[in-house]
Amino acid sequence: MKVKVDIKLNNGNISKLVQAQKQAIEMTMEAVLSDIKTSAVTPKDTGELERSGFVDTSQLEKFIVSIIFDTPYARRLYWHPEYNFRTDKNVNAQGLWMQSYVDGEKRDFIKDTYMKFFKQLSKGLVK
Repeated sequence: MKVKVDIKLNNGNISKLVQAQKQAIEMTMEAVLSDIKTSAVTPKDTGELERSGFVDTSQLEKFIVSIIFDTPYARRLYWHPEYNFRTDKNVNAQGLWMQSYVDGEKRDFIKDTYMKFFKQLSKGLVK
């Protein structure tokens, strides 16, 4: 038995999917940052830490996007959940405020949000 297979790639659709992936990744990280802020989990005194949060898309071509909190004390507060954070301004203030997206109760948030955006941006190419 002989089988012959011809494969024809639709480069236009592939380009659309690659662009949709990049947009979906960026939109997903913006949604995560927004969720972090509305969940009131970052420690807050003056609000500078919360305001400093942004999505870094400098490596988007490699499909890498980061959420950065850019204050001199962000790293110290993030990695020390044992600190007694004030909760009068952000009721859920804590260290490791992004960890719940990795292995906690919000671990499906990124995957689900990405798939929603990717399907929407692929305009019917992904079901």
